[in-house]
Amino acid sequence: MNTMFDRYAGIVFFAIGTAFVIGSRSISTSAYGSNVGANIFPMMLGSFLALMSIRLIYETFRKQQTQKRKENLDYKRFGIIFVSAVLYALFLEDIGFVISTFLFLMIGFQSMQKGRVWVSLLISVAFSYGMYSLFVNVMDGSLPGFPAWLGF
Repeated sequence: MNTMFDRYAGIVFFAIGTAFVIGSRSISTSAYGSNVGANIFPMMLGSFLALMSIRLIYETFRKQQTQKRKENLDYKRFGIIFVSAVLYALFLEDIGFVISTFLFLMIGFQSMQKGRVWVSLLISVAFSYGMYSLFVNVMDGSLPGFPAWLGF
């Protein structure tokens, strides 16, 4: 763990999170067909990012760097997750939230730790359908559902 890099990254991410919170205040508070406004999601994400950045900055001051070692960067895993995140954003509207989130999580879990497919499958299904149900049914928000060609 490079504490200086983590400290500067925490400061940058805190600034980005704060900018998201400030920027979300200028977004409309209500959306057509939804009780949850378009400003809620970026505000929550920005707040979460800012809080996690504060935690990261705190950890860098608390941690004493005892030994320096060269860490090998894993470009293959990074590339797989980056490409899957881009494809997730591109196909979210076409194949719906549940299916695209499920696929993104499965690819992410399997690229980070091969094997344990059933655990990855269970977590991916539970998270994608659970978040969809929570946002659409409980919070009366709107997300792209299942694609029309599936017949749901």
